[in-house]
Amino acid sequence: MGDLFRGYGATLQPKPHAPAPAYDEMFAGSAHGSDAPEPRAPYRDLHAALGQMTQAELRGRTEALESSYLAQGVTFDFAGEERPFPLDAVPRVIEADEWVDLEAGVKQRVRVLEAFLADSYGPQNAVRDRIVPASVIASSKHYHRQAHGIVSANGVRIHVAGIDLIRDETGIWRVLEDNVRVPSGVSYVISNRRVMAQTLPELFVSMSVRPVGDYPYRLLQALRASAPMGVEDPTVVVLTPGVLNSAYYEHTLLARLMGVELVEGRDLFTSGGHVWMRTTSGPTRVDVIYRRVDDEFLDPLQFRADSVLGTPGLLNVARLGNVTLANAVGNGVADDKLIYTYMPDLIRYYLGEQPIIPNVDTWRLEDPDSLDEVLDRLDQLVVKPVDGSGGKGLVVGPAASKKELETLRAKLIDDPRGWIAQPVVQLSTIPTLVEDGMRPRHSDLRPFAVNDGDDIWVLPGGLTRVALPAGQLVVNSSQGGGSKDTWVLGRETVPLTGAHDVSAITVDQATNTTSIPFVRADANAARDQALVEAAAVGPQHSPEEEPGGHHQQVQQQQQSSDGDDGLRFRQQHQHQQQARTWEGGDAPAHSAISDPAACARIVKRRASGEDGRGDKC
Repeated sequence: MGDLFRGYGATLQPKPHAPAPAYDEMFAGSAHGSDAPEPRAPYRDLHAALGQMTQAELRGRTEALESSYLAQGVTFDFAGEERPFPLDAVPRVIEADEWVDLEAGVKQRVRVLEAFLADSYGPQNAVRDRIVPASVIASSKHYHRQAHGIVSANGVRIHVAGIDLIRDETGIWRVLEDNVRVPSGVSYVISNRRVMAQTLPELFVSMSVRPVGDYPYRLLQALRASAPMGVEDPTVVVLTPGVLNSAYYEHTLLARLMGVELVEGRDLFTSGGHVWMRTTSGPTRVDVIYRRVDDEFLDPLQFRADSVLGTPGLLNVARLGNVTLANAVGNGVADDKLIYTYMPDLIRYYLGEQPIIPNVDTWRLEDPDSLDEVLDRLDQLVVKPVDGSGGKGLVVGPAASKKELETLRAKLIDDPRGWIAQPVVQLSTIPTLVEDGMRPRHSDLRPFAVNDGDDIWVLPGGLTRVALPAGQLVVNSSQGGGSKDTWVLGRETVPLTGAHDVSAITVDQATNTTSIPFVRADANAARDQALVEAAAVGPQHSPEEEPGGHHQQVQQQQQSSDGDDGLRFRQQHQHQQQARTWEGGDAPAHSAISDPAACARIVKRRASGEDGRGDKC
């Protein structure tokens, strides 16, 4: 037997500021202080397999994971340094019955968020019935009146949702926050599964781990289902802010796996009440845009006039019902952490149900009594800005200095609506290999849900994020966190046979894309021909017509926050050199290329001054 878990139980002790020890996912509570902790039932096979390894053996596998990520270009920017995204070799395991409840809770959450958004940009019945104050909705930073009246053909506003869950000290799952603007991180899930299937292939079969490879197909089908009325074979594109955006790798990966074009705002233009994509064979009408650009940058005619990331006129076309924007503009009001506090009441109001997954207890600081209580207990609580993401602006009271608490106190008094407060929850821990051996580290879980209008499908597992520094409760990669593969167990064990080789398991687990139809260049040719002729005589709006457009684009790509845990394309320094090459002049229109390897070759040609500027990654 290896020494991997030696001394682990002794580390499962409550912190000085915590009333109880964190719930450990792998080991039962009776293991606290024990040198030989007893694994929980879902982890027994995994624990037995890991127990045969030494730390050196597991470190070797972990280093292989890092090498694989470097080879793929899956890195992230931490404190100005490009690093392979930390993937721990010990996965989170969720048993089948437990996942049934989590899945139902996530579906319920998406349904109520859909109902709330439809109501907020419609009749506002919840305001009339005094469930949510009108001032809370109207004062939200991401409530956009420009989105009023824009609804996709099938009525879906949340095509993709990321619901952040935590497990508290008693083992109860709770919703930490909702993400229905441009939730990111699913590329981690797919990439993590591919390398883990090669690292521990035998366990995927013996433990009957449910695969995640269906996600691109499910997403594509949901996007196609939201197409404008009368469009039977819609053209779907992924709209990216560009190569300098931190989640660019995810954009390229999803476009490639769905078999659709990856475009930037300058590749699109509006004319004749439709959206068009520039291609080498002429304009092609676009029906569905899976946009990974923030609302504020999406349409310079409606939001930021200086934006060069979006396309002028997009919202007008969407309002006409001739293009679907996924996710819908204005969804950010549902991400507001003050709105989060009303979700239990909204579930009862809209759905007539009790919440399946409860919230974390939260103080609304607009209430004077709550504000006074929070100010008195500031050093005991976690305080968050209502529009924050990626752990930015969050203050953990017990870990904050007196100066930080005094600065925070002034902010709360000045703008109570801009903040919420919560008790310090000891997020559950999972064994994680760090410098001094296998140690418990705090984690959360982001399941991804895809809504096609008829059904809400939840990806089995999701993104487990883990805080690598000891005692750290903020799990975001921007704060030095890493990730784990998330294994949801099936109800039946699959016997290990010769047919289950490593390559077959990898394909089955993470790259099941055989059912995704290829986009045919001539699929919509007949429909588009008449529209092309009309577009030829109409105005063609494009950000690249503006002086200095590309210099602004470089800055805005970095500002645009596509989620809080984006992946970064490894050749960033080459993109920056490309940006310097184009300074002082407008970048030409490009054909779209979604393959990361092809993009890397093109960027190299650009950086060296060779041909390649006519193509766009």
